[in-house]
Amino acid sequence: MIPFMKGTLTDRVAFITGAGSGIGKASAKALAYAGASIAVVSRTHEEVEITSMEIRSGGGNAIPIVADISSSAELLEAVEQTVVQWGRIDIVLANGGINGVWAPIEEIDEAEWEKTLAINLKGTFLTIKHAAPYLKRQGGSIIVTASVNGNRIFSNTGATAYSCSKAGQVAMTKMLAVELAKYRIRVNAICPGAISTLIDNNTEHRNLETESIPVEYPEGPIPLTGNTPGSAGQVAELVWFLASDASNHITGTEIYIDGGQSLLQG
Repeated sequence: MIPFMKGTLTDRVAFITGAGSGIGKASAKALAYAGASIAVVSRTHEEVEITSMEIRSGGGNAIPIVADISSSAELLEAVEQTVVQWGRIDIVLANGGINGVWAPIEEIDEAEWEKTLAINLKGTFLTIKHAAPYLKRQGGSIIVTASVNGNRIFSNTGATAYSCSKAGQVAMTKMLAVELAKYRIRVNAICPGAISTLIDNNTEHRNLETESIPVEYPEGPIPLTGNTPGSAGQVAELVWFLASDASNHITGTEIYIDGGQSLLQG
């Protein structure tokens, strides 16, 4: 953890979805270290309890909240629980999502398409929708976890539903950055490439052998590191930057954190 983070977010409250693992968990712990109180939101009870306990054991403040981000009622209840606990929300990390099914277009079922879009895109919409009234009171920062897929990489054959959901998140970010600017709310998207905690996580690959287009480079797919993916901790540091006053003139921007991977594979 970088030393200058400590105390920079004192008295602020962060609402983080998908906070039970991966980027969400690393970000929750980073923002807690920086002084923020954390609403740890995920659909898995055990994960939110563990993340919250780890934050509290390190001297931070956190509450575990179980919610399905594709459910408006559950997300609204989660937001209200956060406000009852701390009286405000200053930071939103809309991070919850799934990779879903990656398959040739004719083999993607309508239900599979709808599930991916419901969790990734609708879930982001609902998270921001229900949290925005509280951010409007004093301003703040909304950060959306998008992806290089759908925004700069289009060679991952079969990831149609996932990529469309991630492209939609970036469009939403730009629209809301303008809409919410007068309330001093900044809205930005982070676009990770290969991250160690995300590789093959919750992804069902189906019958892609004959459809895939090979993209290979002799030195590895990531210019900065070769074959070594990034870490959730590295993404968490970017989340902290966008949540803090250090980024107070940045909004409506997608930031790629991929070691240059998408520059080769786009």
